[in-house]
Order: sequence, then C-alpha cells, then structure tokens
Amino acid sequence: MTNQMTEPCHDIAHLAHVEIYTDKFEESLNFFVNVYGLTVSAQDEKHAWLRAWDDYEFHTLKLTRHHTTGVGHIAYRASSEAALMRRVAVIEASDYEIIGWVNDDQGHGRAFRFADPFGHVFEIYYETVRYQAEVGETPSLKNLAQRYHGRGACPRRLDHLNLLAADVSEFKRFMETCLGSRVTEMIQLDNGRIGGCWFTINNKTYDLACTEEHGGGRGRLHHVTYATDTREDILRAADIFLENGVHIETGPHKHAIQGTFFLYVWEPAGNRVELANSGARLILAPDWQTVVWTETERKKGQAWGLKTIETFHTHGTPPTPKDP
Repeated sequence: MTNQMTEPCHDIAHLAHVEIYTDKFEESLNFFVNVYGLTVSAQDEKHAWLRAWDDYEFHTLKLTRHHTTGVGHIAYRASSEAALMRRVAVIEASDYEIIGWVNDDQGHGRAFRFADPFGHVFEIYYETVRYQAEVGETPSLKNLAQRYHGRGACPRRLDHLNLLAADVSEFKRFMETCLGSRVTEMIQLDNGRIGGCWFTINNKTYDLACTEEHGGGRGRLHHVTYATDTREDILRAADIFLENGVHIETGPHKHAIQGTFFLYVWEPAGNRVELANSGARLILAPDWQTVVWTETERKKGQAWGLKTIETFHTHGTPPTPKDP
C-alpha cells in the first residue's frame, strides 16, 4: 500500500446535510428535537428539516417519512459556482451513475445528483439558504447562527457520517474522483482488502467514513454524527438518553482511529446516531500521509481497550436478515 499524495482539491467546501429515512416519523422527530437537541427549520407531512444550533445553513438533517430506514441522500456544498461546475464535469466524465440536476428541495438551490456503485445517492450544490434565527432563538453574539438553547444533548454542528460498502477500495476511488476527497486514516486487512477509510475535503480530520458491509445489504447507513464542544457534553448526553429510554449501543469512550470521544445510540426507528468530540484535532499538513491501521492493531479494540461490540459490525439501516 503506497502513500502517494495527489494535489489537494478545494472544489468542495464541506459536508452540508444528510437525509435520513424513518418508518416512525413522529417518534424519530421527537427524538431529534427534544432528546438529541436539534431545531426544526421547516416541516411538512413527509419531511422535517433540522439543524444544530451553530450550523449556518437552513438544515443539516432532512428527516423523511418512509416505509423503511436508512439514508436518502448525502449533500456536499461546493466552494463556488465555478467549483460546482468543475466537479460536475469530472463526475459526468467518470463511469459513475449520473442522476442529474434537481431543484425541488428546501434549504438550497439546484443540486447535481449522482450515485456510488453501492446505491448511495450524493448531491453537490453551491447556492444555499442561510439560517435566520426566529424570535427567541437570536444569539447574543452576532457571530453565532443561533443561541445555545440547551435542549436535550444539544450538539453544536453536523460532523460526519459513516456509510457501508461491499468494496471499500472502490468507494475510495469514487470519493477521490467525484469529490476530490483525501484519505486521512484507513484499515488494511490481512486478506488485502481495505476494511475502512476516513475521508476529508477540508481541514477536518474526516467528514465521511466508509466501512465494510457485513450484513449483505446495499446502500446502507452505518451512522450520522453531530459534534459537541466537550467530552463532558457527551457524558451528560448519556444520562439524557438513559432517562429517555434511548438504546445506548456503545460508549462513551474514545476511538483509536481519529481519536474521537464517542457515544452511539439508536434513534426510535433504528438508525444509528453518534455524538462525537474530536477535541482540537485538525489536519493542517498539506502533505498529510494516510495513517494505516492493521487488522491486528484494530483487534486490540478502541483507544482505551474497549472491545467493539458485535452489533457495531452488523447493524446498519435499512435492516437486513443478518441484523440483530
């Protein structure tokens, strides 16, 4: 495995929002608003557009009423209109599935949609709608998007998501080709396959991870994550989840890969949701060399020795017969 560095691509600014399907819309919405602590920007019969208190855009999570669970689409914002068109040209010239332009969603202008080989739908756009605080949500400091309301776990911003794919190497090619992503850390299995990759398109340590699909599913979600200011926020959230009957899957604890302090829960429909704190860790080196973890190293467990529980390897949404 080589560690060759390609010229960084700055056409994509950041992960913008994630659409999540739920077959228990009312229960999921109550969780995300009152327990997890997001704010509703808009709502209709089939959707709710939500955001954390310091997300600058109209929404970072789109919750959609559906017959099952999982991820509807993943959105990235381009760094300019010209950058958007450069990416569109690259994607159209690739061998990946092209869905085309859409302009029928709240929160942003036209978006270009395409798909990876595993059934995940992506979109990129530039024109966006900035959140305007409603009465009672205006922050005291003008450089914040919204006041800190302190409701539920109350995360600060969208951080990342984790997708499942049968071939992580092929997903890696997709991310590098279509979004210009860099791989900051990865798992190299003894059998020669890549077990997982952590991607970034800016100075964050990662905005998307992809790990091997062990459940036989297609186009599945592993988890979506919002960031807190401190580890203490996550410890407090664990008590909030406990008091509200939320299934705590694993944590609070610290990941070895990326060093993130984490807590994983299942929202009422079964989608896995994480709270995470990465501290002050950023990728500032323009020539960052991918950190490669071996299978033996990963079997040691998380940073402080916690063994990864079985459901973390098998549970994804939508569920498959192999799910617990």
